[in-house]
This record gives sequence, C-alpha cells and structure tokens, in this order.
Amino acid sequence: MAKTAVINVRTEPAIKAQVENLYNSMGVSISDAINMFLYKSIAFRGLPFDLCREIPNDVTIAAMREADDIISGKVQAKSYSSFRDMLDEALSEDSED
Repeated sequence: MAKTAVINVRTEPAIKAQVENLYNSMGVSISDAINMFLYKSIAFRGLPFDLCREIPNDVTIAAMREADDIISGKVQAKSYSSFRDMLDEALSEDSED
C-alpha cells in the first residue's frame, strides 16, 4: 500500500457540496481532484492557473475615476459641516426618486 499524507482543507459547506456534485459527475472524488491539483502545481512549478483580480464593471470604473479626480483636485468634492447634514441630503435625494 502506498504511503499517504493527510491534508485538511476548510471550506464553506455549500462550496464542498457543489464541488462534490461536479466531480462526482466526472467520476472523480475531491481527494482525486486535490491530488490532480498538486501534481499540476509541481508540473507548472506554481499554481496551474492565473491569479488575477476581477475586472471592475463600468460603474465601478467611473467611481474610481471620479475618486482620482477628487484626490487630484480636478473635481471639487462636496463637503458637509456634519454627518447629519450629509445624511439628511442623501435621504432627501432618495425620497425624490
């Protein structure tokens, strides 16, 4: 019998269930899939997939540009004398919609 080492992995129960269903449909156990990942990691000499950040959507990109413009001084940011003033204005804008 081959020697084995135990690896404990913590994940959310819903993720585990989804992965079990996925791999079971291919005739592969989670343990088999993890071993495949480990072997591929050795072959790739790193993670066998690219790590990248999510690409922000158009609304997020616009907000990031606006924040950059405010920081650089291109756009004057509105200021308030208190949090309450800001909240009152935000709530009044919501009620107008």
